[in-house]
Amino acid sequence: MRDLKYLLAYSIPLSAFFAIYFQGIFSFSSLIYAFFIIPLLELILPESNRLYPEDDKESRLKNVFFDLLLYLNVPIVFGLLAYGLLTIYQDELLTYELIGIISSLGVLLATNAINVAHELGHRSSLFERTLSKILYLPCLYMHFYLEHNFGHHKNVATEKDPASAKHNQSLYSFWVTSVLNQYENAWNLQMKFLAKEGRTFFSFKNDMLFYLIFQAAYLTLVYLLFGSFVFLVAIMVGINSFLYLETINYIEHYGLKRTKLASGSYERVSAIHSWNSNHTMGRMVLYELTRHSDHHHKASKKYQVLEHKEESPQLPFGYPTSMIIALIPPLWFRLMNPRIPTQMLADT
Repeated sequence: MRDLKYLLAYSIPLSAFFAIYFQGIFSFSSLIYAFFIIPLLELILPESNRLYPEDDKESRLKNVFFDLLLYLNVPIVFGLLAYGLLTIYQDELLTYELIGIISSLGVLLATNAINVAHELGHRSSLFERTLSKILYLPCLYMHFYLEHNFGHHKNVATEKDPASAKHNQSLYSFWVTSVLNQYENAWNLQMKFLAKEGRTFFSFKNDMLFYLIFQAAYLTLVYLLFGSFVFLVAIMVGINSFLYLETINYIEHYGLKRTKLASGSYERVSAIHSWNSNHTMGRMVLYELTRHSDHHHKASKKYQVLEHKEESPQLPFGYPTSMIIALIPPLWFRLMNPRIPTQMLADT
């Protein structure tokens, strides 16, 4: 019965529906819910670091319920996105309502598209990895599948990883460096894979080329159906969504570093190289993404068995509150810099 808590992940789509349907001040429903209501609830609700017994883990891994919860996000996300774009096309919206709906759709894509795509992208089945790429599509961030799985998880907490924020790097600087350098890294990885197999740029194995084609086709379809204005809206929604993702990347690894060994390689990735959060609401709404230390300890571990790691550094607040604080760099530095392990600061 306690596993029904993950149904709360659908509260974000529900808030997005309210935003589109009721409009007015409700157009900001997802933004208000994600960054006001959830933070308040996380201040009230107790954190949980309970560990699962081994037999419980086995049963949870075999329970298809947890997978179905993820799969259902595909029709929900695309259905609400289509509804939102159609509403913007048909209705005479006031400027603030338009901004509200764009922001709500951005939150929807960040949580129920990108976040779910991230979880499915670590799975072994072709079906689940395909769903992952489909969910990245409207976020205009399909390359993230390649760079995240083959770049970030290998280079996390080193200067080689653009998705690991440096000590005293502001969020705004991080947005620029992470977005641009991850895209460049994705292409570098793709060309490396092609060269290894003796293939040319124009190959069916060039996933990055297909990502460009699919995203261009999506935006072209939006343009043909709804015109140039909604076309621009779709781009803004996508950018909105991946900036939420990059803000999460920022708070997940800020200031944490792996030690460089005498051999020139780095120490193994462990739970100490990601900030963890046991705040209840974030865990449920984000399918345990906040248990990020355990995720990096073993990337293939499914969300329903991710656990608290005692040695992992802890965020003082949940993800939504941390994201808000990160928007104010001096406040973020004052909060987080004292929490960075001394040895990691010494290596900076």
